[in-house]
Amino acid sequence: MTMPRPSTPHGSDTTESPGSPLSGVVLMVLACTVWGLSGMYYKLLDHIPPIEVLCHRTLWSAVLFTGVLALQGRLRALPAAMRAPRQAVIITLGTVMISINWFVFIWSIHNDRAMEASMGYFLFPLVAVIFGTFFFAERLATGQKVAVGLAALAIVVLTVGLGVAPWIALLLAGSFGFYSVVKKSLGVGPVVSVTLEVLLLVPIALIVLWSLGGGSFGSNFQDSVLLVLSGVLTAIPLILFSAATKRVSLAAIGLVQYLNPTLQFAVATFVFLEPFTLWHAIAFPMIWAALALYSAVSLGQGRAARKAARAAGTSGTTV
Repeated sequence: MTMPRPSTPHGSDTTESPGSPLSGVVLMVLACTVWGLSGMYYKLLDHIPPIEVLCHRTLWSAVLFTGVLALQGRLRALPAAMRAPRQAVIITLGTVMISINWFVFIWSIHNDRAMEASMGYFLFPLVAVIFGTFFFAERLATGQKVAVGLAALAIVVLTVGLGVAPWIALLLAGSFGFYSVVKKSLGVGPVVSVTLEVLLLVPIALIVLWSLGGGSFGSNFQDSVLLVLSGVLTAIPLILFSAATKRVSLAAIGLVQYLNPTLQFAVATFVFLEPFTLWHAIAFPMIWAALALYSAVSLGQGRAARKAARAAGTSGTTV
């Protein structure tokens, strides 16, 4: 899954030099490749209840993230981040949203709905635009409005054609959209904030596993290893993403992130062999066209902003 760009004040996750843009693109591609192919990993665990897989993903990612912060000597950042009541509430809301997102994704893979899950991550940038308008009074360009309308029409087409709303896609896009909203005003870096989120979920995960009598862990060596490594699968791409965002522009991040749902779609179609109906063949190109239009407008806005900044800098040095 994708993550919102981390803030850079005192909560920054790293202090080293940012590195080259090319290395940032490579890191971004690696992160999105792991996210895009992760469905195949969770498919290996589809005989285990999704809630149990989620619990282990939470527990082992908490261990790994805490270990990373310990090695960096930044464990003190955890209680410091929760000290301010407003920030604690934001992190708690983020915890709710990301847990919903993770569970729905795992459930979709276990129930042969990976194609619909990929649609959710294709829709996410457009949902983020809508939420930005609603929560932050951000103004939409005409092209962005058309893109959002085209995506909405695609959802209507799919709902009418299949006789049911693509609720998995809507839940994934909506939960991650709200996750981005609550994270936007957070003053800590992504590794610290996600560590806190999974730590908040640990007691719930332990209670659920206790109620399941321990579940599958320990009863089968392969399953036990896969459950443990789900924490690594969660942590590694996020760390790569965090490093990438410090090296490349937001426009580049936005474009490369489409690799994630593209790979998810390819896995669903060519590996899992999920049915691709006529209605999918109509709806998906509409969503892809909406994303292309959205990206073109965003790139144009970025170029205009840079040109204006250069012009302002030039005029400011004129005597």
